[in-house]
Amino acid sequence: MEKELRKLIVGAAYNAKHGHIPSALSIVEIISAFDRVKEEKDEFILSKGHGCLAYYAYLVKKGFITIEELNAFGNSGSKLGGHPDRNKIKGVYASTGSLGQGFPTAVGAALARKINKQPGRFFCLLGDGECNEGSIWEALMIAVNLQLDNLVCIVDSNQSQIRSLPLQVLDNKFSSFGGFVLSVDGHSVDAIVEAMQKVSKDQPLIIIAHTKKGKGLSELENNMFAWHHRAPNKLEYEQFIKELDEK
Repeated sequence: MEKELRKLIVGAAYNAKHGHIPSALSIVEIISAFDRVKEEKDEFILSKGHGCLAYYAYLVKKGFITIEELNAFGNSGSKLGGHPDRNKIKGVYASTGSLGQGFPTAVGAALARKINKQPGRFFCLLGDGECNEGSIWEALMIAVNLQLDNLVCIVDSNQSQIRSLPLQVLDNKFSSFGGFVLSVDGHSVDAIVEAMQKVSKDQPLIIIAHTKKGKGLSELENNMFAWHHRAPNKLEYEQFIKELDEK
């Protein structure tokens, strides 16, 4: 699935002439792992909403949106904007985009499930830069205090903030707040699946997924800041698809 998702991401950004490609490419394996472990009542919240192209590509594979809708990403009148909108897109649990808001939403939703004794876990995907927001840590304190073991927080640790405010060791920070923390290779679907299946009794499960921004395309991996919100031209697009096909 991972190669197909990456090709859909690049194609959508090429057609739209915009999009956060590197941020989407770094979370492909995390989304694939969620697909493997997901049970009927589980929900997914993309707190780092700017990585939405990866989730849109996944929703295409799951039949929630069409390839034509994906290829109209960002066009006037399209339901697929630069951040996911739950009022427009089937399969999106929460509208996100303003960094630091998706995780508190997941905490509240997980708490509601606990109160109502309902099954299912909430999987919330954060960006490492998003962890500069104070709302993340406020929400985590609540999740720990209320023992929300039906909450899984995955951090896309792709070093996106190293040029402004380095986060240092995220594992230690999340552990100090009382979460059950695991550190994994964020591009190993098997490793992420294994982590997602761990039982974190009376604690939210925190998975620090060490990833590479722009994963899968050498040009983006080695020049992630230049490509943060840039779309490929025709020649670059063709080169990117060729590189993905050869992997």
